[in-house]
Amino acid sequence: MSTEAIETPVLPTADDVHAAAERLRGIAHRTPVMTSRTLDERLGAQVFFKCENLQRMGAFKFRGAYNAVSLLSAEERARGVLAYSSGNHAQAVALTGRLLGIRTTIVMPSDAPVSKVEATRGYGAEVILYDKETQSREELAAQLKEERGMSLIPPYDYADVVSGQGTAALELLRETGPLDALLAPCGGGGLLSGSALAAAALSPGCRVIGVEPELADDATRSFRTGTVQTVRNPPTIADGLRTPALGRITFPLIRAHVADMRTVSEQGIVEAMRFLWTRMKIIVEPSGAVPLAALLADPGAFKGMRIGIVISGGNVDLASACALFAGEIGVA
Repeated sequence: MSTEAIETPVLPTADDVHAAAERLRGIAHRTPVMTSRTLDERLGAQVFFKCENLQRMGAFKFRGAYNAVSLLSAEERARGVLAYSSGNHAQAVALTGRLLGIRTTIVMPSDAPVSKVEATRGYGAEVILYDKETQSREELAAQLKEERGMSLIPPYDYADVVSGQGTAALELLRETGPLDALLAPCGGGGLLSGSALAAAALSPGCRVIGVEPELADDATRSFRTGTVQTVRNPPTIADGLRTPALGRITFPLIRAHVADMRTVSEQGIVEAMRFLWTRMKIIVEPSGAVPLAALLADPGAFKGMRIGIVISGGNVDLASACALFAGEIGVA
């Protein structure tokens, strides 16, 4: 492979998102779009929640994983699939492997939520735990890929994954019509960049806004400075957004198609979770509550708007969530 090919990845387009939607038809759940009269009155806006917490395996990640794995050749499928993830991508690849009859191996941090590790194993994957303080998941995965000859499906920086993730926003916009703003959580940027591609195609005037925790603000700093910034093992409760940096595919897409980035406090995330659990009666993990936290922190900025929010997932450890709500776990 030439140096130029390495430095200039082929970026997915809105057409790729539409193609992924056809590939996922009848496979991924068409998740519901929910509203809250209480929230609308509080904000003076109309808010539409795309509930990917109700997606297969409990998160939007299924869309990208299935789209990417389904495009592998028969030879590649026979060698098996490898992935690394703190939880949701792990479960998504494992479930996809079970559905397509493909052997899967997942590299997960030893401190990943127990519920996510157990679910990944439950879908039939081999789970290899690592110590994120002393080991690199990328290096471990590269070693396994070399030894086993498996195909690596990264959690976000992979064109077919990004295209699949964008189908959630595509469905949302097809149901709601044009929106003034669309908010999505941002870890590695797969969901955000895919959502931005969908919005550019179906709602050109829509301002796409990425949201991440203050404690894991690398994407916001990258967006502001124009160069990729990093963060190492941020102590945020939003475990799905602890990604160290945006990728070679997601960073240019976000710079080109995202209007703004915002950050939210840990306490703000807990309060957004509390609202979703108690007022809307849906189980949402901390990462999935991050966009609502941004709305609640600055309601005046969105007054009079039609706003879409992608709730990324609902795979939460119930004991930890209850401890957060009870104030037994300290947050910044």
